[in-house]
This record gives sequence, structure tokens and C-alpha cells, in this order.
Amino acid sequence: MTHRVAVLALDGVLPLDLGIPARVFNEARAPDGSRLYSVGTCSLGGRPVRTHEDFRIVVEHDESLLDTADTVVIATQEPTSDLLATGTLPEDVTAVLKGIRPGTRIVSLCTSAFLLAAAGLLDGMRATTHWTLCEAFTQLFPGIEVDPNVLFVDNGRILTSAGGAAGIDLCLHLVRLDHGASVAAAAARRCVAAPWREGGQAQFIEHVVPQDADRSTSDTRQWALERLADPLTLEDMARHAHMSVRTFTRRFRQETGLSPLKWLAQRRLAHARHLLESTTLPVARIATACGFGDPVALRRQFHTYVGLSPAAYRRAHSAPGVAEGTAAVR
Repeated sequence: MTHRVAVLALDGVLPLDLGIPARVFNEARAPDGSRLYSVGTCSLGGRPVRTHEDFRIVVEHDESLLDTADTVVIATQEPTSDLLATGTLPEDVTAVLKGIRPGTRIVSLCTSAFLLAAAGLLDGMRATTHWTLCEAFTQLFPGIEVDPNVLFVDNGRILTSAGGAAGIDLCLHLVRLDHGASVAAAAARRCVAAPWREGGQAQFIEHVVPQDADRSTSDTRQWALERLADPLTLEDMARHAHMSVRTFTRRFRQETGLSPLKWLAQRRLAHARHLLESTTLPVARIATACGFGDPVALRRQFHTYVGLSPAAYRRAHSAPGVAEGTAAVR
């Protein structure tokens, strides 16, 4: 059954971001080439929408489109001065957002996280938005944990993304969740986009560059990726980078937005997901190949970060016709 996506455009919408959901979801195809999603765009009252640039956009639907949607995407809207000053929305916008059916997946692109927060939909949750406005977000909505160092945050029903290209990453993340890595990768290729960037990857925030910036941790990251099965420690990684643990940890966080061990855990989990999707290797072998040591540790990580057991994840996301032993295991 085709998954219905409704994109809500409000005055102040960024035109580039408005087109991201349709561009990505329309490229997600079944094996017979049919589209797995239908995407429609709506506005309040079906009226033309004033964009952030010097033109307006005419849409095909009014807000009633949200009533039948499986996923609602709030396209990036430049926060108004009133919203930034008071943390409140016009009554009609609040009513539309709060009227979205329970169980409908809700996605905000970039600064539209302000809209979800002002409508009370993010209370007590973790979220992200464009890094330049994270401080303002925190001041307006202290009950929401905002993370400026990630591309997107997945809370299950409600997801938020950072600016620009992170919206593409989040839409591909949803395709991956719904239909598996192979469908998401194919959609990314058609969009000429990176097939997979973890939500925990850092936004491109302006950091002060160290004077000896040639001493990057990138070589060590590649080295670690080639040794995921090994019991790597923080000391091992720092030693490979020829740095002290303290210097290595600081520079690693500057470059990735994560601690070395958290980054390593994410890479191991991503590799385990890939093997579950693309091979029929036993879970015990996958656990060993990805550095978890035993199936119990792998299952614990999956329950914590994916919400499924490895076996359930494989049933939901494995590609059809995968033959045992087709993928090489490091």
C-alpha cells in the first residue's frame, strides 16, 4: 500500500527545502518500479504561499490533506519575529498542527522545529534545528533537549532535522526505516545524494580550526572502520593518530560532533544493520564481525537504539532474494 506523505507549506517557506520530500520519496521504488510513496503539498486554506524569496507558490491542496496522511512533513519555514520573541504561533497554525491524527508520523525540516515546539508537540523530547538558532530554541523551549551537533533526531513518531541537506538525510532515513537500505540507497543514487549519513553526524558548524589542522583524525576513523571486529579501545585509536587521549578526543569531537567511542558504536551498529539487511549470516556471526563480541550485546544495542531485536529488524528490512554468504564480513 502506498505510503501517503503530506507536505505543509506555510508563509516564509524556503523553496529549496519545500521540494526535498517529493524529490526523495518519489525516487523510492518497489522492484517493479512503482512508487512506494505518494507526496502532496498543502497550505492553510489551499492559498498561495509566500516564500522566503521573492515569489509565491501555488499548491494543490488545503490542510485537509493532513487528515489522510501517514507522514506529515513541515517544510522549512523561516521563524517569524513573533515566534522568536514569544514562542507562540498564530491560532490557525497551532490548530492545524495539533489536529494531526494520533499515530501520524510528523517530520520537521530545519527551523520548522520551532513550529512543533510552539505547538507543544516536542515537550519532553530531544530535537535539533539549524545550529545558528539552537541557543534561541533552548531559551524559548527549556523543556526540550536541543542538540546542535546532529543532522537529525528520531523520536519515533516525531522527527526533526537540521538545515538544508540534513532534510535529505532525514527523508532517506525514513525510506530506510520503511523499506530497507537497498531501496534507500537506490533513491539516493537517483537523487545523486549520499546514501547514508548517520543522524549523529555533526552539522557543519563553524569551529575554530587548530593551527596544526593537518593532524586530522580522518585516517584513524578509516583505520577503525577496517577493524570493526577488533576490540578497539580509545587508547588504541589515540595511539594510531599519534596523539594523547585527551587531544585525540577533543579533535575527534570537533570533527565529528561525537566522542570516539560513541562514533565507533554507531559505526558498528550501522554495519550490523547492513549485514542483517543484505545477508543471511547468523546473528552470532554478525555480532562478532561488528565487534559486539556476542549476540547478547548486539541484541542490547538493537533494543536500545533501533527498538527491535536483530531478528525482527532482519524480517522487516532484509532485501528479497539475498543469498547466504553473499556479503564479505570483515
